Amino acid sequence: MRNFHARLPGLLLLATLAASHASAEPRRAAASTRLEHCGAETCLAVTGRRPDRAAPVLIAGHEVAVRGGRSWRASIPLAKVRLWSAPAARTIAVEAAGPGGGRVEAPLPIGLLGHVTELAFLDVGAGRRR
Repeated sequence: MRNFHARLPGLLLLATLAASHASAEPRRAAASTRLEHCGAETCLAVTGRRPDRAAPVLIAGHEVAVRGGRSWRASIPLAKVRLWSAPAARTIAVEAAGPGGGRVEAPLPIGLLGHVTELAFLDVGAGRRR
C-alpha cells in the first residue's frame, strides 16, 4: 500500500496529461476581414494563416494574390467582393489549398453587403422617459 501512495501523484499527473492531450482539438484555420483604402477605391483586406507559404489562397472560390508567407494578407476591391458574394452575405469563404489547408467562413464587416436604410431621423436618449 505504501508503494501505491508514493506513485499516486505521478499517476495523477500522467492521467491529467493524457486526458488533456486526448481532448485537444486540432488548430483550425482562421481568417479575418476589415475595410481599407486601396488607391481611390475601398477594398476588403483579408488576413489569415496557411500551413505552407506556397499554398494558393482562394477567397469565395477565386484564387487571389497574397502578400506574406504562412501569415498572409490580400486586398480585394469591393466591386469584386460584391460580384463573388451573395446579396446581404455576412461571411466570405477563405481557403488555403493544398495539404493541411482548410476552409473557413470569415465574417464580413457589419452591413458590408446589406441594403442601405435611410432614416428620416434617429432619436437617441439617455435614461428613461417619464
